[in-house]
Amino acid sequence: MRLLLTSDTHLPERAKELPAELLHEVELADVVVHAGDWVDTATLDLLEARARRLIGVHGNNDGPDLRARLPETARAELDGVRLGVVHETGPAAGRERRCAERFPDLDVLVFGHSHIPWDTTAPGGLRLLNPGSPTDRRRLPHCTYMTAEVRDGELTGVELHRLPPRRRPAARRRGPSDRAAGAPFDPPGGEQQS
Repeated sequence: MRLLLTSDTHLPERAKELPAELLHEVELADVVVHAGDWVDTATLDLLEARARRLIGVHGNNDGPDLRARLPETARAELDGVRLGVVHETGPAAGRERRCAERFPDLDVLVFGHSHIPWDTTAPGGLRLLNPGSPTDRRRLPHCTYMTAEVRDGELTGVELHRLPPRRRPAARRRGPSDRAAGAPFDPPGGEQQS
């Protein structure tokens, strides 16, 4: 069973759309897991339409429409693996202990919020995974997501995928005819800032 793990898509605030590579992975996955901060319902609608199975939760940036459709915490058994999903787990310091105490009945906990990938195992065996964000890298060099496999009741093959940088469209140089038509003027060689 192939899993796609993602979180913190923040559309359309951080990007206009999900990266094509991530959407391709949705098609390959048996289960798509989203750990919250969707921000728009269109992303939820898209993943519900494309994913074979979607497990998702709402995050702190998700409004009433998303909160009405998504739980704060989700649980599922996937071929013998007890999986949980939550958006926020608190500060990094002490995370393993807190999560092991809060979720003693899970094998794997997928979380988000920080946009920073995380892969550790708590005492007692709880695996903690944060796939980062496919649209907002924050202070990291790449946007990210994760894939994994469930085989024979175990989570295997966890892989962090780094997305290529998004390219901004080059600023179009405008000539005298554009200015005459009332179009805004960009200095030659200048790039638009977003």
